[in-house]
Amino acid sequence: MAAHPYLILAVISLGLGLAAGGVMHRADYCLAGMFRDLFLFRQSFMLRTLLLLVTATMACLAIARLAGLPLPSPSLFGPPGLANLIGGFCFGAGMVLAGGCVVGTLYKMGSGSLLSAVAFLGLLAGSAFYAEIAPGWSVFSRMTTFGPRLTLPEWLGLPPALVSFALVVVFSAGLVRWRRDGGLVRSARAEGYLQPWLAALLLALVVVVSDLTVGMPLGVTTAYAKLGGYLESLVAPRHFATLAFYHPQGLSYVPPFTSASLHGGAAPQLDALAAIQFPLIFGIFLGAAISAMRLREFRIYVKLPPRQFLSAFIGGAVMGLASRLAPSCNVWHLLGGLPLLAASSVLFLAGLFPGAWLGSRLLTRWVLCA
Repeated sequence: MAAHPYLILAVISLGLGLAAGGVMHRADYCLAGMFRDLFLFRQSFMLRTLLLLVTATMACLAIARLAGLPLPSPSLFGPPGLANLIGGFCFGAGMVLAGGCVVGTLYKMGSGSLLSAVAFLGLLAGSAFYAEIAPGWSVFSRMTTFGPRLTLPEWLGLPPALVSFALVVVFSAGLVRWRRDGGLVRSARAEGYLQPWLAALLLALVVVVSDLTVGMPLGVTTAYAKLGGYLESLVAPRHFATLAFYHPQGLSYVPPFTSASLHGGAAPQLDALAAIQFPLIFGIFLGAAISAMRLREFRIYVKLPPRQFLSAFIGGAVMGLASRLAPSCNVWHLLGGLPLLAASSVLFLAGLFPGAWLGSRLLTRWVLCA
């Protein structure tokens, strides 16, 4: 008897989550920290490793495309528009204030971070709040899209493989120079520490495996919306029933391993997105926890200034809201959309930089001040 597609998705996603969580913890591979460090300390070291991750993923997917392997549909990222730019801006500010992005929060929670647990609660609150403004934002998003073309190659009128390989060559030239000058290696003697460049390559492998087996990149924020909606249905069931955001099934796709069409949405129910994202979330958390305990680094810090906990919650709430405005998060767009040359992901990145700058200014002025 063949296994149910949901079970297959759950097993694959759990394995991917375990791998990603362990790698991120061992390298302290925080996407939020990359942008924060750029504006707080003028350090671009970790951003270089992000470029390595994107370049390696792009090269693998371009080869897979030439080999005739099925890749995620560009329609998963939606048409480019102002929503991507605004969502990226808000997300950038939120992730810096929270001290981690939607995935960084998970692996830090797994290693015992109470601040990240507070940010996680903020993520749920922000995701649930979006349901209140969803109809109006949906109208704005549709009215401010830039046309039906979904990818950079479509905008340029060029074959996707040609654009991908051209970018890989350009990015690789810079990476080789940084590698030669020692700009991709960090001096570290801590037991079990994983060099960020190696973590980037391992995470690129995780993303490619997700694309080729699950049929979509890594993503977790719809699960946050599901969980936030479920909690709201317990507290205010009548109001929850009036929220249109939780009714439609926004996803309809066919995974590579089956011919069956699977569906999913933000409603708190078991569907394709639940089968993919909840095991992934648990896997990242568990992978980081196992890594932290094996290295004897699992510690829970409670004695922190109250303003840091407040910042973590507010930042998490802003991220949760922004992940629906964009829609989706930095992991989905940076690790998933950019290697596939999704135009919406490019706009998300364009908004992320000024948002992270604003978050860094707020962090130093109101949170880390003496």
